[in-house]
Amino acid sequence: MSPFLALPEDILLVIFSYLDSQALGRLGQVCRKLYHFTGRDAVWRRIARGCINSGFTQQGTDIVSGISVKERVKVSQNWRKGRCKRETLLKWKCNLMPWIQLDGDRLYISQARDIRAYQLRPNNNSLHRQPVAVFSAHQDDVCRFVLTNTHIISGGGDGKIGLHKIHSSISLQFSAHDQDVNCIDCQGGVIVSGSRDRTAKVWSLSFGRLGQCLHTIQTDDRVWSIAISPLLSSFVTGTACCRHVSPLRIWNLESGQLMTCLGTDFHRGAGVLDVFYETPFTLLSCGYDTYIRYWDLRASTRKCVMEWEEPHDSALYCMQSDGNYMIASGSSYYGVVRLWDKRMKNCLQFYSLPSPSSSPVYCLRFSTKCLYAALASALHVLDFASTDLQIKS
Repeated sequence: MSPFLALPEDILLVIFSYLDSQALGRLGQVCRKLYHFTGRDAVWRRIARGCINSGFTQQGTDIVSGISVKERVKVSQNWRKGRCKRETLLKWKCNLMPWIQLDGDRLYISQARDIRAYQLRPNNNSLHRQPVAVFSAHQDDVCRFVLTNTHIISGGGDGKIGLHKIHSSISLQFSAHDQDVNCIDCQGGVIVSGSRDRTAKVWSLSFGRLGQCLHTIQTDDRVWSIAISPLLSSFVTGTACCRHVSPLRIWNLESGQLMTCLGTDFHRGAGVLDVFYETPFTLLSCGYDTYIRYWDLRASTRKCVMEWEEPHDSALYCMQSDGNYMIASGSSYYGVVRLWDKRMKNCLQFYSLPSPSSSPVYCLRFSTKCLYAALASALHVLDFASTDLQIKS
């Protein structure tokens, strides 16, 4: 045996930590022992933390299981270079404003009054054509919905909130607002909802108090987006910005009192269409003013620390972050999906998805391998790990 291969594994890991992905790939071709050793997650973890959408958060936590770190680094190259296979998964005849959520091997999509659950095929991430479950609780179209471990919570154009048990056909609903429930979130046994009626409300989800309104907050503006802090102490509302107040405001979840406003230089009509807590102290927002903004929520700062502008001056309807370096956004025209690297000012990649009309991307969600985008009349997938693609070490 070579003296090099006789070194302790800890020493080999230190030596290999100085190599990049290309050098590690070539090293694995030297012999069988090095092939197996360079395939270990520990060898690739340092490189993966610097890649986009590799399953690692800013704190270095691995949030993906079942896929080797080496494979994730390879697929990350495809995300960065824009190599993917495109496919239309579902089509429908009338134009809708669908919302989607991913949960493991299932994709949930709202279609008019229903929420349908589709099983993902394990090999190519396409859908089984027939839904495995259909959830109905509204008399008008579903606007938004979120998933918990046991329930789907939806807000509808009928002003009601629907509760659906994921693994049964049991659904119930209760009146929540006078107009459309535009946005909804649920964490820690509490639901928050925002409406066109210019109010945000906090609801109990606990046994015995189900559907009880804990707080009604007068926002004086239509609420387009809402999100609960991971600390369960507050929530943020994104409004239409038609009044002389900031469209981004943070409220105390327990008392319903206003805690702070974010930003002061928004133009009239610069409504916030999507908000997302990346960590308890960082927030992403996007909307009609064409910017993605990254907010530092620490008490000593509370300001926008980074921003990225949509280059075609289109409103941004939705976004998602990988928790580390990558953001994906959906534009209001021509079905444009953009990928952003936070370490760069300009867009990393963009894709224009086919649509009979100039449809917005109403919602998008991505996993380590695929991105799903819902337009007015179709659901599309961008597959970055397809076997038809050439992935090089």
